[in-house]
Amino acid sequence: MTDTVERKSAPETISRVVVRFAGDSGDGMQLTGDRFTTASAMFGNDLSTLPDFPAEIRAPAGTVNGVSSFQVHISDHDITTPGDASSVLVAMNPAALMADIGRLEQGGLLIVNRDSFVERDLLKVGYESNPLDDGSLANYRVVEVPMTSLTIEATASLGVKPRTAERSKNFFALGMISWLFSRPRESTLDWIKSRFTDELVRNANTAAFNAGFHFGETTELFDHPYQVEPAHMPPGEYTNITGNTALAWGLVAAGQLAKLPVFLGSYPITPASDILHELSKSKNFGVRTVQAEDEIAAAGMALGAAFAGHLGVTATSGPGLALKSETLSLAVSLELPMLLIDIQRGGPSTGLPTKTEAADLNIAMFGRHAEAPLPIVAAYGPSHCFHAAIEAARIALKYRTPVILLSDGYIANGSEPWLLPDVDSLPDISVNFQTEFNHVTADGTDVYWPYLRDPETLARPWAIPGTPGLMHRVGGLEKQDGTGDIDYTPANHEKMVLLRAAKIAGIASDIPLAEIVGDADADVCILGWGSTWAAIDAAVQRTRRRGHKIAWIHLVHLSPLPLNLGELLRTFKKVIVPELNLGQLCRIVRAEYLVDAQVVSKVQGLPFTSIELEDALGAALSVFDENKSEIEPKTINGVA
Repeated sequence: MTDTVERKSAPETISRVVVRFAGDSGDGMQLTGDRFTTASAMFGNDLSTLPDFPAEIRAPAGTVNGVSSFQVHISDHDITTPGDASSVLVAMNPAALMADIGRLEQGGLLIVNRDSFVERDLLKVGYESNPLDDGSLANYRVVEVPMTSLTIEATASLGVKPRTAERSKNFFALGMISWLFSRPRESTLDWIKSRFTDELVRNANTAAFNAGFHFGETTELFDHPYQVEPAHMPPGEYTNITGNTALAWGLVAAGQLAKLPVFLGSYPITPASDILHELSKSKNFGVRTVQAEDEIAAAGMALGAAFAGHLGVTATSGPGLALKSETLSLAVSLELPMLLIDIQRGGPSTGLPTKTEAADLNIAMFGRHAEAPLPIVAAYGPSHCFHAAIEAARIALKYRTPVILLSDGYIANGSEPWLLPDVDSLPDISVNFQTEFNHVTADGTDVYWPYLRDPETLARPWAIPGTPGLMHRVGGLEKQDGTGDIDYTPANHEKMVLLRAAKIAGIASDIPLAEIVGDADADVCILGWGSTWAAIDAAVQRTRRRGHKIAWIHLVHLSPLPLNLGELLRTFKKVIVPELNLGQLCRIVRAEYLVDAQVVSKVQGLPFTSIELEDALGAALSVFDENKSEIEPKTINGVA
């Protein structure tokens, strides 16, 4: 035993590891993964996460459909993805093994809760024999740990009933993995102490965590621990942040930068609800939140708040976006600043509530009746959500228009380290409300015209109701330019339609030009938007390291598109567009710029892996590269 302890005293240093926790949706896998992630962030690793859980609050126990998992990639260098495959899989039951064994790399470490591999649970998921005994796992390093019984044993002296004690087995697993990868214990123990108010539960979780940690130290099942050193990142203060939290903080910051109160009208919907939860904590920053009775009411409240001089916001997912479309059309007609945040998920209809997709671009672009253009901003990563929220607010306030901000479930629930920005670096997006008359009539009377436009932005003035002398009406009926009076005449309607379209088109001059990452003289360009950023980044880096030229353009502004995008795309022989849909942006750029763009599509409720896009790049490059033998052309969903 002394030799074993000495052998384990020196961790093996590795550059990266991908750990996946999987179990029943009631086993606490999201909490386990989150705590391991937090400890790694505090240690200084770069990281990226992929939570994956069922839509049901308590899915059928022991079934594949009820498996909840959490994958985290930690490294000593800059990373962007949660990893294509896990290096370590912790499977708490047979269902978790069946669901996630395909996501463990060959030769990877498989740690299973031996106590759960009983006949009833094996049969429930279709195992005819026990995979721990029949040789079917020979391609993996299997470690069997009786986590349930060891947890019950560790908590017995506390007076915890066995069924209650069993609920702490996720903390046993967390303690064991914390030892295996040399995570500091203190932060997790402090969190348990502050998180659980019930003394018995707190003590049971503490005992289970410590038991798992000491099991790792003393067992001969593990040769030694591993250590991933802290990453070398720019100096500053960091925090681990999810996309939805970053987005909520961005809205708070936007309110402060605009010197406006923020109002969020929202109806709970997965995966957008966390924005409501987080913003409800920010009353001290002048943020008001209302949980509306439905999606339509939430949108109406946000638009009413905008009319009253607030930064009006509503947050939802695909089904809610469809319900809010009439209010969005009204906002276009009123020409008021309003933000609609859409955290995309698998659809149509209820679809895949907890799985990611990016298939709402069509409805964001065209999902209103008549000619009702509006700007669209797309976040590309968890920390970018903060800046995307400020940018969407800037455009909405400056141009008096509703703006749609697109994120998705992968970004919303995923997390990464975020360097807190210098407040002085954030833009001034303050608003000048109209407080005086702005027009003199032919008879010399001073009046307020609510649709007298700024000559540069074409934005109309914004007057808070109740401002002395500036009484005005708003509504959905067509208005006369300038006066705002109802006007049905054909010429006026066409003029207003063209003015509203020109205002949105003009925003293209106020957004950054598209930039090429990589090789401007490449034959192949990969065009991305949204959460495809992470996998594209990894795939482009790998492809260029192999000596091949690749260009990459990633879009944040989808409406209007950057002024130089068409010019850039026409310089490449081939353009491929990875999308978590069937080619919505691809169709837009083909129609807009007449370039032969080809979609690489994935609609499985999962983000792209970097190897999938690396293969797609290889297939595209094989047409042009002289050294074709080094590239193995492959396709995704039948598309080269």
